[in-house]
Amino acid sequence: MTFGIPLVDPQVDFFPGGALGVRDGDQIVAPINELLRRHPKAPLFASRDWHPVSTRHFAARGGKWPLHCVQDTPGAEFHPGLEMARAEVFDKGMNPDDDAGYSAFEGVSKVQRGRSLADTFAVRHVDALLVAGLATDYCVKASVLDALKRNITTFLFTPGVRAVELQPGDGERAIAEMRAAGALLVS
Repeated sequence: MTFGIPLVDPQVDFFPGGALGVRDGDQIVAPINELLRRHPKAPLFASRDWHPVSTRHFAARGGKWPLHCVQDTPGAEFHPGLEMARAEVFDKGMNPDDDAGYSAFEGVSKVQRGRSLADTFAVRHVDALLVAGLATDYCVKASVLDALKRNITTFLFTPGVRAVELQPGDGERAIAEMRAAGALLVS
C-alpha cells in the first residue's frame, strides 16, 4: 500500500480571521505538521480554492458563500504555519459559471499541465490516503467521499480537520457520513 497525504484547502481565508474562517481551524496546524514530520517520504498534495473574483460560488452571484480564496490574494495563500514546501498543489473552483470546486478531486495541477489529482495518484501508485484540512463538512467530506468512490483506502486524520458548522452538528454528521461510506478515522 502506498499512501499519500492530501491537505484539503488549508488556506488563510478558512482559518480564524479569514473571510470564511472556521472556528478553531488554527488548531489543525500543529497536528498536521507533526503528521508531516512523522511521514517525511509520503507524497504530499494540497488542494486549494482558486476562485475568480466573480463566480456562481459566491453569494453575489447566487451561491451560498461570501467572497473567499480569490486567485492571487492573501486569503488564497496556504496557512503560513503549515510545513508544506514539498506539496504538489491542485487548484479547484476556477470556473466562474458553476458552484463546483468542493472536492480535491476537481483540482488540477499547474506543474503537471492540468493533470487531475486522480491521475496523479495513478501515476504515483497512491492507493491510500490520509486526509486532513478544512472544512470537514464541505471540502474534506467531498474529497473523502470521492476517494472512496474511486476505491482508494481513505483515512480521516481527525485532529487535522474542523467544520464550518453552518448548522450545529454539521461536522459530526459529515464524519458519520464519511465513516458510513468506508472512511477510517485515525488520530
